[in-house]
Amino acid sequence: MKILITGVHGFVGSGLTRFLMKEHTIYGLDIIAPEKRGVEKTYRWSELDDKTLPAVDVIIHLAGKAHDTKNKAGEQVYFDINTGLTKKIYDYFLTASAGKFIFFSSVKAVADTVELMLSEDVIPAPNGPYGKSKLLAEQYIQEHWVPEGSAKLVYILRPCMIHGPGNKGNLNLLYKMVKKGIPWPLGAYENRRSFTAIDNLCYVMEKLIGKNIPPGIYNIGDDETISTNDLIKLICEVLDKKPHIWYLPKSIIKILAWIGGLLHLPLNQQRLRKLTESYVVSNSKIKQALGIQKIPVNVREGLVRTLQSFKD
Repeated sequence: MKILITGVHGFVGSGLTRFLMKEHTIYGLDIIAPEKRGVEKTYRWSELDDKTLPAVDVIIHLAGKAHDTKNKAGEQVYFDINTGLTKKIYDYFLTASAGKFIFFSSVKAVADTVELMLSEDVIPAPNGPYGKSKLLAEQYIQEHWVPEGSAKLVYILRPCMIHGPGNKGNLNLLYKMVKKGIPWPLGAYENRRSFTAIDNLCYVMEKLIGKNIPPGIYNIGDDETISTNDLIKLICEVLDKKPHIWYLPKSIIKILAWIGGLLHLPLNQQRLRKLTESYVVSNSKIKQALGIQKIPVNVREGLVRTLQSFKD
C-alpha cells in the first residue's frame, strides 16, 4: 500500500518506517523534508494546502508536540500543534482517496493518574495542556466521524509510553542515572507501570493497515506491567552492574519531598508522585479486535532490546 506518515522523522515515525518500508511505499509529511531511507519523499505541511501530495491508501498521523517534562513549553503550543495539525490532516483525509486514518493520541488524553486500570470507557479528564490538546483532537475527529457504512475507516490510538532503539525519553534518563551508579532512593514504593514496545506497536499497525479492523478508540500497550524497582534491576542486568536500591521509609521521603518543594530542589511532592505512582493500561479491546490472545513481545523482552540499544 501507499502510506503517508506525518512526523515521519520522529522516534515513532522512524521506527514505523523501518518496519513498514519492507512491504509498503512510504511518504512523509513533516516540518523538515530531508531524504530518509525507506521514504519516497517527505512533503512539508504547506504542501498539504497545495494539494500536491500523492494519492495514498493510509494516513498515519504521528506529528505532535511531545509532553514536556521540564514544563518549558507554553500551553498554546500544544493546542496549535496537537489539536491544530490533527484538524488539518483529518480534514484532508475526509476529501482524499485514502481509506484509513490512524491518529496517535495518548493515554494522557484520558488521565494523568490511574487508580486501578485504564480502559477505553473511562471518561477523559486530563489535567495538563498535553493531554487536553490530544483530547480536543480526538473530539474533533469524533465530531466529524465518517458515516456508518462508509468505505473509510478511522482509528484513534492511545499508546502508553513507547520505547525502542532511538528513544530519548524518561527511560533513557533512568538508564543514564543507573549507569552512573547513582542509587535509587525510592525502593519502598512498589508501583506498576505499562509500556509499549515499538515492536508491538508495529505489529498492531500492520494489522490495522492490512485488515478491516472495526474502527474506534484503542489503548495500545504490552500485556505485562513492570515496577520501577524491577526496571532498575533489568537495567543493571543489561549493564552487568549490581543494583543500588535504597528502601528508605516513606515518611522520610515525604518530608524530603516537602522540603524540596520549598527549596525548589529536584525532588518535590509532584515529582515524587510522578516517580512512584502506578499507571496500568488495559489492552484487551485491541487484542479482541485483532483476534489474538497475546501481544507478541513481552515487557521484559521489549525493554531488554531497548536497553541493549542504549548500551550499543
